[in-house]
Amino acid sequence: MEILIYRYNSICEPDIIQVFETFGITVHQEKMEMTDKGITPSQCAMKVTEWILSHKLSFVFSINFYPAISYTCNRFKIPYVCWSVDSPVAELFSNALKNEWNRIFLFDKAQYEFFHPYNPEHIYYLPLATNVKRWEKVILDMTEDDYAKYDSDVTFVGSLYSEKCKYDSLSLSDYTAGYVNGLIQAQMKVFGYNFIYDTLPEDVINEIAAADPDFYKGQDVFLDTDRYLAAHQYIGMKLANVERTEILSALSERFNVSLYTRSNTAALPKVQNMGSANTLTQMPKIFHASKINLNITMRPIETGLSLRVWDVLGCGGFLISNYQAEIPEYFEIGKDLEVYENTQDLINKIDYYLHHDAERIEIAINGYEKVAKYHTYEVRLAQMLKIILDGDS
Repeated sequence: MEILIYRYNSICEPDIIQVFETFGITVHQEKMEMTDKGITPSQCAMKVTEWILSHKLSFVFSINFYPAISYTCNRFKIPYVCWSVDSPVAELFSNALKNEWNRIFLFDKAQYEFFHPYNPEHIYYLPLATNVKRWEKVILDMTEDDYAKYDSDVTFVGSLYSEKCKYDSLSLSDYTAGYVNGLIQAQMKVFGYNFIYDTLPEDVINEIAAADPDFYKGQDVFLDTDRYLAAHQYIGMKLANVERTEILSALSERFNVSLYTRSNTAALPKVQNMGSANTLTQMPKIFHASKINLNITMRPIETGLSLRVWDVLGCGGFLISNYQAEIPEYFEIGKDLEVYENTQDLINKIDYYLHHDAERIEIAINGYEKVAKYHTYEVRLAQMLKIILDGDS
């Protein structure tokens, strides 16, 4: 079997390529978008066409959805397989989503339930995974100096979204700015349900859309995307910035907090800014050596588990995450990982587990063993191939 993977440099791509190859699949890679982010849809379609015409491909694969690839594969009647690892993904609103030769896998069940009705035979739910074998190689080579370097009471690896927040560049009326701020503060008090999308007034949506000249306006969409983008890409990103900053600030008043990020941390003077962390060489050491790893899921991921959850557990790290509706489907709370319901609950649980080493270590081991057995890329991609080859839903 031969396949083409169209790459854009997602951190998931090397693991997926490796596993496909261990399955005996010949993997061709199209890398032009890894170095040139200005590739147009027509250029993408032309390049994929060249691959299809010159190779006997069983399917074309990508991380996240490319309408140009979907249309191209549909024209040649070759399956186009994509696995969404992000939310929001505006391209999912393209009419290409409805193509017969799509095999679209979405990691967030809420995202799946939203889009599935528009192509029910060819859109599937598939949670994310991790590469335990890759992390083991790094962790087994850790030295005493590594443990000392990466040890921390509380560690968070991730962006504060201050540099990615389009909302901050908008010039909005006092009414809209106040309304959005109130909505953000209300949403921060609720975990497990995202109500911003459903409650956002049309006048607020319209003002946000009008305030950004680069607001996404798809030319080939089956639904108006304004509400979705205003809720998730603008307010959702701002919410992530506010929430992560406020939580880390509160924690830093009580605990030793290490933050690995490229974001500006001027608003967090008591947090130790450790700079960025290399995903393949440093991140597993950080997760493994830290006493408590923190996950704060950005709200546009409504019910699903972000890659951070799988990776921390796959590195044998102890994890406290915000509650997500899908966590109980895969893990036993208090046995495999821990969750918090609000900032005070998080503070209480951090304090508890910092004083109960044996219990914390046992939970980390349980989480690791469950991920290593059930939630690796080998397991996920085998599930994906079964669907693709057998047509099972």
